[in-house]
Amino acid sequence: MAIKVLNEKCVGCKLCVSSCAQGAITMTGKKAFIDPVKCNYCGACIDACKKFKAILIEIDRKAATQDLALYKGIWIYAEQRHGEIASVVYELLNEGRKLAGQLNEELCAVLIGSNVTAKANELIMHGADKVYVIDSNCLGQFNDESYAKAMVSLVEEYKPNIILTGATAIGRSFIPKVAVMLKTGLTADCTQLDIDDYTKLLLQTRPAFGGNLMATITCPSFRPQMATVRHKVFKKAVKDPNRKGLIITKNIMEDCLIARTRLVEFIKEEEATVNLSEADIIVSGGRGLGEAKNFALIRELAQLINGAVGASRAAVDAGWIPYSHQVGQTGKTVCPKLYIAVGISGSIQHMAGMQSSENIIAINKDPQAPIFEIATYGIVGDLFEVVPALIAKIKK
Repeated sequence: MAIKVLNEKCVGCKLCVSSCAQGAITMTGKKAFIDPVKCNYCGACIDACKKFKAILIEIDRKAATQDLALYKGIWIYAEQRHGEIASVVYELLNEGRKLAGQLNEELCAVLIGSNVTAKANELIMHGADKVYVIDSNCLGQFNDESYAKAMVSLVEEYKPNIILTGATAIGRSFIPKVAVMLKTGLTADCTQLDIDDYTKLLLQTRPAFGGNLMATITCPSFRPQMATVRHKVFKKAVKDPNRKGLIITKNIMEDCLIARTRLVEFIKEEEATVNLSEADIIVSGGRGLGEAKNFALIRELAQLINGAVGASRAAVDAGWIPYSHQVGQTGKTVCPKLYIAVGISGSIQHMAGMQSSENIIAINKDPQAPIFEIATYGIVGDLFEVVPALIAKIKK
């Protein structure tokens, strides 16, 4: 979509300037100028300029020629790294199954990589009706450009209605490239999905304005409808070893997958505790710890109860712990059976990433801390007294 001023018709009346709530229109000489960054295409200026018809909104030709009825099916991108399928995929298959039922369409998975065909049946057992596989030696290491080209080749051939992928580092890296190449929309970091009963459009809900409100977004004019979805917001699909499905293997010329970048080295992060995203127990530290060395208390408690180490944004911004441990709106969304928040006051952004935990224990010396509003159990006290006492008790 684009908006432009027809200079030969513009008379410099300034009616459009006063009509624009976004402040996107200014006068350059005696002609109106519309800032495309500020414009939200509301059309108010067009109404104001009815007499002269000097402002025009142009729709991408693809929107006018695309036959939306040709697009069928819900696709889940089956993210994998080194042959292991990411757990968020099984969450998306579970939610995708519900959406497919609402639309009466097929649920499909897309598996891209090298020597990954054997994993296709695992996706069928978790709910996929079909699995599209592109298995190539040149796709052994993830490269967002190569993977995007492979995905686009499948989309152009089979025309899915909806594509969902995890809002992971990989998903956030390559799926926007897919959306741009297909000239369609993409909603990032969704926490809820549904189908509109009347329009049959995908309702994509995500936090906005720092988590202070939830925005529901649709993509009525373009296909496929695309969204990335946060990890741990949906339950995993139940595995059914008796499910049957179709595996479609597609070949692609390796010359078509050539990328401008290459992977030099993969270095796996070594942690003494379990992975944060997969943990059933998480112990998180915040600003109340005071300094980096005090995270030793958090790590010791986590190790004793076989938990992962998390952190608030304040602790990460202070440089006390790497970003990979951050829980919250701008970090990881988690849903463990037990979440222990130590020295975390409970900002809206942090609570957005952990409030769905089954049980929350908050330890904070401030009885008015917001974290206590969502805590299952609250301990008001000095963390440097409470946590060592807990550690000693557990050791006994």
